[in-house]
Amino acid sequence: MDLYSLFTIALALSLDAFGVALCIGLNSQTRLTNKIGFIISFGFFQFSFSCIGAYFGFLFNTYVAAMPSIIGGMLISFVGVLMISEGLENQGKCPLLKPKMYFILGVSVSIDAMVVGFTVLNDITVAILFKDTLFIGGITLVMSALAFMISKYLKKIEVVAKYADYIGGIILIVFGLKMMFF
Repeated sequence: MDLYSLFTIALALSLDAFGVALCIGLNSQTRLTNKIGFIISFGFFQFSFSCIGAYFGFLFNTYVAAMPSIIGGMLISFVGVLMISEGLENQGKCPLLKPKMYFILGVSVSIDAMVVGFTVLNDITVAILFKDTLFIGGITLVMSALAFMISKYLKKIEVVAKYADYIGGIILIVFGLKMMFF
């Protein structure tokens, strides 16, 4: 696969992580350690899942490969509902910043990487596979970091800061529905 095609795939795969990182970054309780944790989680799971998908790609047919998108969409939508309910309750604690969310969100934004591994990356040698999947993880890492940088400036807009939980929750629900149905 040429570099342009791989970059396009990596960029497309990283958009879910970008959107989730943007939503998390809008929360005023998000600290630098949380951001670093999510950045590493998103990059690692994109790399891991695309590698696993490629390795097991020949075992699964198209119908089985479509199921993880539905599961990932349901998880992201559920997190969106959590964000909205947190905004309504306003208890002072952000459910997205709990340690288990690094794993849950990392997995949920990376399900599509496994599907790409199933379908696109399963015909190549181990060395090329490792290089390509590492590239996918690296692009996701960069895009997540970029989202957190952008969110720092979006928080300064009063309307965005005031309704960040609602906006983030709605965005995640839309992402989840997109993953499940489109």
